[in-house]
Amino acid sequence: MADRVSAGILLHRVRDGHLEVLLAHPGGPFHATKDLGAWSIPKGEGEAGEDLVDVARREFREETGHPPPDHGAIPLGTIRQRGGKVVHAWALAGDLDPAAAHSNTFSLQWPPGSGRLEAFPEIDRVGWFDLGEARLRLKDAQVAFLDRLVDALAR
Repeated sequence: MADRVSAGILLHRVRDGHLEVLLAHPGGPFHATKDLGAWSIPKGEGEAGEDLVDVARREFREETGHPPPDHGAIPLGTIRQRGGKVVHAWALAGDLDPAAAHSNTFSLQWPPGSGRLEAFPEIDRVGWFDLGEARLRLKDAQVAFLDRLVDALAR
């Protein structure tokens, strides 16, 4: 079976002398009460043969409601999440007002067995976090992207 592959963007900025990153919290009933270790970079899956940078840019737009900056992408490499999904990431410097973010939606039978389809946002909120807080909130495997960002910015 082929690996599931996602691509995403780690938006970053400097505020009051501190590096911050934009993270996304997954929407839907399964994640409603999860916080630490549940957040992600805005990312998603593409079609076979689709350029991964294009996937990352599209998914950022779909999950935040805003286009990503169109300059200076820093490749952050890949990680493999616990469930086997391979995630490719790029960092971009930019800013975004979390209050103005809005996500696309997905449908899910809810409650289970009810026969009723409910729409949920794919991402229910985004937020800026300093590196210490981001390390607590991100899925474990994605923390490596923070380290790679710091290394890339130090060069």
